[in-house]
Amino acid sequence: MRRNRAGRLVTCVRTTPLIRAVILPLALAVLAAPFAAPAQQAPGKTARIGFLGDVPSFLDEAFRQGLRELGYVEGQNIAIEHRAAEWKYERLPGLAAELVRLKVDVIVAASGPATEAAKQATRTIPIVFAVSGDPVAEGLVASLARPGGNITGLASISGDVVGKQLALLKEAAPKVSRVAVLQNPSNETHARILRQAEGAAQGLGMQLRIVQARTPHEIDADFAAMRSRRVGGVLVLRDALFLAQRTQIAALAAKGRLPAVYGFKEQVEAGGLMAYGASVPVMYGRAATYVDRILKGAKPGDLPIEQPTKFELVINLKTAKALGLTIPPSLLQRADEVIE
Repeated sequence: MRRNRAGRLVTCVRTTPLIRAVILPLALAVLAAPFAAPAQQAPGKTARIGFLGDVPSFLDEAFRQGLRELGYVEGQNIAIEHRAAEWKYERLPGLAAELVRLKVDVIVAASGPATEAAKQATRTIPIVFAVSGDPVAEGLVASLARPGGNITGLASISGDVVGKQLALLKEAAPKVSRVAVLQNPSNETHARILRQAEGAAQGLGMQLRIVQARTPHEIDADFAAMRSRRVGGVLVLRDALFLAQRTQIAALAAKGRLPAVYGFKEQVEAGGLMAYGASVPVMYGRAATYVDRILKGAKPGDLPIEQPTKFELVINLKTAKALGLTIPPSLLQRADEVIE
């Protein structure tokens, strides 16, 4: 249940005008900017889209829905070749090479590791990443406004987002000083984010304890180890595996009575305490627009990187109560959603 503006519990979502979970392109990077008139897809031609990487089913559906809204119908004018690594990122290079051999028209990369694997596999087939941390810092593109090469897509450039997440955790649970940071060592973007987190933690008087997980089993082991490290809270970095295992992680945090902050709204809906970040389903839906433009003749290197300009704060009051936390009214007022 969610509480409406009148304070009554209803099935709808309470929103504030300050933050909305809407992904919008930067003013300098709108996809509607004029380009040379692209050639239309040849009549009767079935486009082949390679989808590389593992994602929860709702993100896969968000991408496919985006295609449907643009007039694409599987089995009629498009075919999707999905290659999942089953969370074993070392398999991605081989799967990317397989898509190249199939001569797909465009590759959609579901994660940072998938984008890197696709980049190493081809310099000619267009690549669209559905989400990236900072594609310039990661060496994927030359610039946001004009990526160059055969790669473009959507970026959730974090800036101080991880610092904001830690500050929100501190605000919700003021006594927390030692925080475990759950990261996936196979996710190359996490090294940069960890450096940002360390700097933010110092300013907040927090100590970070890094724990790593590549598999669901390792997630179990990490939470067991947190008890011996006497941590008081958890920061879960944005990662496709952690999103897929959101119910497992939320249950483990509840069992250990650990307040946790996440980067995905869906992790809070699964029982997590709070999340702050850009809406990933919207980004996957927007990835379909890049595929559409490329299939109609646009060059990926000419398509600006789209970024979020708004981030959503979601709080689960039921979880807070179970943890014995009283969320400050000022924090609740800033939330986009309050789940009860």
